[in-house]
Amino acid sequence: METSRLRHVALLGNFLPRKCGIATFTSDTHAALTERFPDLRVDVYAMDDHPGRYEYPPEVVAAIPQHDPAAHVEAARAISESGAQALWVQHEYGIYGGPAGENLIALLDRLTIPVVATLHTILEHPSEDERRVLEALLRRCSKVIVMAEKGREILKRVHGADDRAIVTIPHGVPDRPFVAPETMKGRFGWEGRKVILTFGLLAPNKGIETMIAAMPDIVAVEPRALYVVLGATHPNLVAHEGEIYRDQLKTLAQEKGVADHVRFVDAFVEQEPLLDYLQAADIYVTPYSNPAQITSGTLSYAVGVGKAVVSTPYVHATEILADRHGVLVGFGDSGGFAHEIARLLTDDNERQALSHRAYARGRTMLWPRLAERAIEVLDNARTAKPRRLNQRVVDITPIEPDISAVERMSDTTGMLQHSVYSVPDRNHGYCIDDNARALILMCKMEDLDPVVRDKWIGIYASFIQFAWNPEKQRFRNFMRFDRSWSEEAGSEDSNGRTIWALGVAANRAKPRKHRDWALSLYDATATLALQLRSPRAMAFAMLGAAEMLAAHPGHSLSRELLERFGEDLIALLDKARRPEWSWFEIVLAYDNARLPEALLRAGKALERDDFIAVGLETLEWIRDRQLSPEGRFRAVGTESFGREYADPLPFDQQPLEAQAMVDACDAAFTATGDRSWIAEAMRAYRWYLGANDLDLPLATSQDGGCFDGLMPTGLNRNQGAESILALQLASCAISVLSKVTENVAGPEVAAA
Repeated sequence: METSRLRHVALLGNFLPRKCGIATFTSDTHAALTERFPDLRVDVYAMDDHPGRYEYPPEVVAAIPQHDPAAHVEAARAISESGAQALWVQHEYGIYGGPAGENLIALLDRLTIPVVATLHTILEHPSEDERRVLEALLRRCSKVIVMAEKGREILKRVHGADDRAIVTIPHGVPDRPFVAPETMKGRFGWEGRKVILTFGLLAPNKGIETMIAAMPDIVAVEPRALYVVLGATHPNLVAHEGEIYRDQLKTLAQEKGVADHVRFVDAFVEQEPLLDYLQAADIYVTPYSNPAQITSGTLSYAVGVGKAVVSTPYVHATEILADRHGVLVGFGDSGGFAHEIARLLTDDNERQALSHRAYARGRTMLWPRLAERAIEVLDNARTAKPRRLNQRVVDITPIEPDISAVERMSDTTGMLQHSVYSVPDRNHGYCIDDNARALILMCKMEDLDPVVRDKWIGIYASFIQFAWNPEKQRFRNFMRFDRSWSEEAGSEDSNGRTIWALGVAANRAKPRKHRDWALSLYDATATLALQLRSPRAMAFAMLGAAEMLAAHPGHSLSRELLERFGEDLIALLDKARRPEWSWFEIVLAYDNARLPEALLRAGKALERDDFIAVGLETLEWIRDRQLSPEGRFRAVGTESFGREYADPLPFDQQPLEAQAMVDACDAAFTATGDRSWIAEAMRAYRWYLGANDLDLPLATSQDGGCFDGLMPTGLNRNQGAESILALQLASCAISVLSKVTENVAGPEVAAA
């Protein structure tokens, strides 16, 4: 197979020089891929249990500190930005941070490329965390690779996995010629000995005690027998108790009277010398005590070089040694090991026949074959991902504003913040941000029953009024469900948004009583805005001031806010600007389009052409960064926040961003009369309807609801207040624009 389409993959797992089986496997996998497919770019992302300890080779593009959740998220960013077409994960619970390695899921949830995982451990009886993490991994992966058919059976029976998503690819083995052990023994001083070998990181589950207990009976039949235990003690064991376990094994050999027939080689052996050791042995043994072990790289290597193998019947051994390709002995059965090993050591013909059968099986497991099969799986996962038809959306009817979901999320106190799916979640209480937005909605909705409007304006206005803290001269933000406040003063942004809502109510509330109330509270509180320094808080206050100035053209405080904050935003732009960066900050954050919108609204209100010019420049800049390659609106993802002078990442996309863009485009159209901004507003609005990166509608048109976000793997199906209000406010704006021009669905909009 040639990689005519798959050009670039990312490989995630442990990597040499880290000393463990997964590191060896990942390193061998990388070597096999690059040797078999020289034109394929393979980026390695290495899990790191001791940051700074390892000197990784150049193929490792990033090391991920195991216990740092933020590092996993940063790795997802790096993989996304690299252009990798697929990710191949080597999965073992213990190498990723968090309970049962759950940090891996946070990484995967931030990717849009196909993911394939090789499962190195599959448990019959997983813990609660292990089950949760593995099933999240199964949901995220296009395919999972197991090395034994038993793994497939466990995944289906224990986790309900789809059989079609499981691929069996045996552990890879190096390509070595078949040689007689006698030709290699001189390298290790084993001349004249009959060598039994066990290899691997030394740990209690390896069953070495069973073999040492078998040695007296073996030596009685074959006095030349030598049992070699090759491998360093597992690093985790050394860290906790040093070499106590190795010393215990040596003591056991002395007690059994076979100390001269047991040799410990305390070393982490690289692949080439390991293969030399294997080829010098007469018999390879894996007396492991864990029956559920799905994979043993050392067993695969032993079969690959043609060793006669005697093993306990753990899963991998049962499959790879089936059909007379090895000998199986019960767990902990020292007598069984002694009988079978003594028989093979004294029957050269049987041992050699078994070796040749093993070698023939090993030919089917060579690393190039694993590489070919894996690339086929990765490429199929990539090409199987549904391709979006690049069709213009020309006949999408905007959703009529509908407060059903708003009412669902509201009670006599105000609008609750969050939900579990569509059910309000009282645990998180209320916030002034959402109640301010809800007040704006009730003032902007045109066709609303007056009694209903009066009821809800009263409730949301009451929440805002109660939130004012005269001692702090600030509005509080967060309220618990029992109506107690969580703080004495809310954030700058929440205070700026409240000033905005009061300005809207003073200008647009239908009953005079509500306009009078809003004007009074605005006048009593809006001076707090003079102390705001957050760019968004200033922008929110400007939007409120523009509304107030429309209602009361002589309102001096509002004029001052527009002039001062407009100048401040331009100063911020001048400070942060670079040739490729026309923005007010060196990072992107949330509600980005509110900043140019505020300048456009201020420029229109004050007749300041300089404000309008800067507003248009920055709006065009942020528009260009919120476009997918297909020309659809792509909200700046939350994972992009805080990255200095960096292009945005696509996820997680929030409904707030689309609403901000709709409103900013409306401001641009109002300021300039340029109808292309209506097309841009429609482009952003269609994001709610399914014209987005995943072709999934966020709006639930039957009840006015809106899902909370667009994630790499689908929708966040909760429906919080912010999301519902964003959709409804965007629908109000689009409804007005639709009436301004009869060409909303015409050629200009269709091209958006």
